[in-house]
Amino acid sequence: MIVEQIWTANAYRNFNYLIACPETGEALAIDPLDHRKCLASAKRRGWTITQVLNTHEHGDHIGGNRAMIAKTGAKLLAHANAKDKIPGIDRGLEAGDVISVGKTVELESLDTPGHTMSHVCLLSHGEVPALFCGDTLFNAGAGNCHGGGHPRALYGTFAGQLAGLGDETLVYPGHDYFANNLGFTLDREPDNQEAKALLERVADQDPSRAMVTTIGQEKEINAFFRLHSPTVIETLRLAFPDLPEQPDPETVFIKLRELRNKW
Repeated sequence: MIVEQIWTANAYRNFNYLIACPETGEALAIDPLDHRKCLASAKRRGWTITQVLNTHEHGDHIGGNRAMIAKTGAKLLAHANAKDKIPGIDRGLEAGDVISVGKTVELESLDTPGHTMSHVCLLSHGEVPALFCGDTLFNAGAGNCHGGGHPRALYGTFAGQLAGLGDETLVYPGHDYFANNLGFTLDREPDNQEAKALLERVADQDPSRAMVTTIGQEKEINAFFRLHSPTVIETLRLAFPDLPEQPDPETVFIKLRELRNKW
């Protein structure tokens, strides 16, 4: 599997992705908002885009569909429940469905509600697993729930699915909010040395050559995975004095998401 992360350099700081089979040159485009950059990249690499996948229905993820499909004739894949939100879906995806790209690439569809209720992430099958997570998981952060989602569902996705992935799993999010998210982690957990060191490394990074984290790293530097940290709970109580003595992880997650909405 070959992964090309494409930095759109737009105001929303989107990443688009091409995933290609090295044997056949067939490629899947994920959320190709900047269809011109995606098409140019595929042409440069000698790849043929045969499928387009939308992680969810928001405009900054489906906005390139029409132009991309007009140019390539690619089939459109998205969550099965997004059929009334994303025009022209050819294949509706459910949890456990497998997307094949060429002869060598297999990606498993994960039903990951929270940012929206019809959101999919893709988990690659192979020697080095990778997660293409749209707006569910960001580097050091979690998606908001403003556009049709719910924080309890997002917590369920984090606790029930993402936390159980192998620590070596590579993380490919839909946007670059890395430095800002690390700032939030440090606001909640000032003694997090891993987050502090990483912020120094990525504060001025070029997003066109962005650092790729792993699930193992995310568990160390992402506040939304650090629900048992005494410091996270202590600082959370400053904002929410009525927090229980020993809050459950779901409560911590939801309160963190509430704070992040205003931060």
